[in-house]
Parts: sequence; structure tokens; C-alpha cells
Amino acid sequence: MNLQATEYHLGLLKAKLARYRVQLLEPTSKSGKSGEGFDVQKSGDARVALIGFPSVGKSTLLSKMTHTASVAAAYEFTTLTAIPGVMEYEGAKIQLLDLPGIVEGASQGRGRGRQVVAVAKTADLVIIMLDATKSLEQKRLLEVELDAVGIRLNKRKPDVVFKQKPTGGITINATVKLTRIDDKTIRTVLSGYKIHNCEVMIREDISVDELIDVLIGSRKYIPCLYVYNKIDSISLEEVDRLANQDHSVVISCEMGMNLDYLLESIWENLSLVKVYTKKRGDHPDLTDPICLRKGATIEDVCNGIHRSLASKFRYALVWVSHCTCCLAVLCYELDYVNRVDLPSSLLMLKRLASNTKCRMKT
Repeated sequence: MNLQATEYHLGLLKAKLARYRVQLLEPTSKSGKSGEGFDVQKSGDARVALIGFPSVGKSTLLSKMTHTASVAAAYEFTTLTAIPGVMEYEGAKIQLLDLPGIVEGASQGRGRGRQVVAVAKTADLVIIMLDATKSLEQKRLLEVELDAVGIRLNKRKPDVVFKQKPTGGITINATVKLTRIDDKTIRTVLSGYKIHNCEVMIREDISVDELIDVLIGSRKYIPCLYVYNKIDSISLEEVDRLANQDHSVVISCEMGMNLDYLLESIWENLSLVKVYTKKRGDHPDLTDPICLRKGATIEDVCNGIHRSLASKFRYALVWVSHCTCCLAVLCYELDYVNRVDLPSSLLMLKRLASNTKCRMKT
């Protein structure tokens, strides 16, 4: 009973702490001066943000990976604003952002930290640049700063359906056995957010923190690569230890070591799928793909060509290769037929928008 009471009390405190942190770090009113943020237009097929402490090699990496010249020097805080560059790989254009170095306390606004993490929230992939010659404490500090502003690295959104309703009280259903949270704690957390009428469907064994993330609703779940620079200054044993960590890549910007593998890792973590279009009777143009995230729909393909195409669209003929790309022909006839026996590489094209009619063939 003492253990259950302690968990109940901790759940209540975590809910209050998370609510107060949101009010402190994400104020609803715009109190800052206009124009003090980083106004960088999103371009290309995906955006990658470089985040790290000062003088870890972010500007040098941007200059090596793109055709953009970013000022690099031996002193700290060389970069004072967001500098965009474009990488080209497998026919895709990937925007790479060199952000100013952040310091401890960035989530509270220290050192323009709020502007940096605000840009990071718009990224499809976060690269945390680390100095291989320094301790792993730098990695933990950066994770803490990003977690404090609602960025969840290398995590997926909890499989929980939460729906508020005007009356009827609280209804909680779970399809799995809950070992890290109980019914009383869930109701306590909901009460802490002044939620007294809702439906909660839990489909995985979640913790109190994950439940709070669902209730807040503004969390960003972004894949992350930990890139250790300056490996030319450490031993081979240390390089091997860092390289074998999860989601980690070791490089040397100065010597150009392992940059090709870093580019491959970026492509893999972005989970992009290439779609090629062709005219009836012609060969597809394999030099100009439409790059989309996995889980995209045929409507997204139409919008990638032109926004007016989706309203006129009728059906698609789809060919699939066994590699990472698929070939599609977009036409304007017939009605929609749902095929449930499509190969897994076609799942991104099978889930159609409700207002789009199409026929899919393999």
C-alpha cells in the first residue's frame, strides 16, 4: 500500500510539474520583439538540424556536406544565426541547417536557446554534434535541454487515443496489461489537468510521463543521430566504442573521414521513399523523383506534382521495384478499387485520402 501511495503521489507531482513547465517555457503570448527569431524557409524534401555546443564542428560539417560556406573559426559562437545548405543524395534534396551553438539552460532562453530549439522542432531529423575528445556529459546535457522543450529523440508517439467530451465522466480502456501505471494514477493525472470528462484508450504499456505527453499534445517525436566529430584526436579503441553506440556515427570533418557513411545514415533515418512518374507509353524519368515520407498517400504524390492535381485525380497505376523506389503512373479515369494484397513497399501509397478516388494495380 505504501508503494502504491508513493506512485500515486509521484504521478500527481509529475502532472503539476509538466503543466507548470509548459506555462514557463512555452508562453501563449508573444512577449519577444518581432524579428528576433530564425526565419529560415523550409525547402527541399526534408530538413535536418545541426545542434550542439559551440566549437564542435557544425559549421565545418555544413561546408563539407553542402556547397554553402559557413564561417568556422577556433573561437566559440562563430555562428550567430541559422545558416541553411542543401545536400543532394539519391535524387533527393535535403536541407541542412547550421544552428548557433547552445549552452546549458538554453530551454529557459539562455543564449538564444529558445530560437534554436524552435527551429529544431520543425526538422525531420536532428543531428546532435558532439566532441569525441570530451566526456559524454555533453550528450546528456543536450538531451535534457531538448526534452525540456518537448522534443522526444528517437521515440515514437505513445499508442494512446485521448478524446475529451462534454459529459459522461472518465472512461479508461486498455488492450494490454498496464504495469507502469494504474487506473487511479491515470485519473489523478487527468484531474491535475482539470479533465473530468474524456475517453482514454491505451494500446501499450505506458508510463506516467508518456501519458502526460499525450495530454499536452504538443510533443515532437523526431529521429536523432549522434555524430561524434574529431575522431582523429582519440584512440582507435575509443572510436570503436563510440561507433557501436545506438544511433551514433563517428566522423572527422577536418580530414573528411566517414562523411559518406554519415550521408547514408541521414538518408536511412529520414525514411524517405522515392516515387517516379511516367506518361502512358513512355519510360519513367529516373532523374527527377518525388520524395515523400513513409506513410504518405497518393494525395501527397499529387500535391508533390501540383496542388490542383488532387481534385482532378481518378486513379493510379503503380509498379513497385524491390529496391527503395516505386514507379507510378497517374491517370484520370475509372473508380477507386482498394487492394489489400499490396507488397509492404506500397503501404505508403495504399492509404488513400477519403476524398481521392484511385485504382491501384501491381
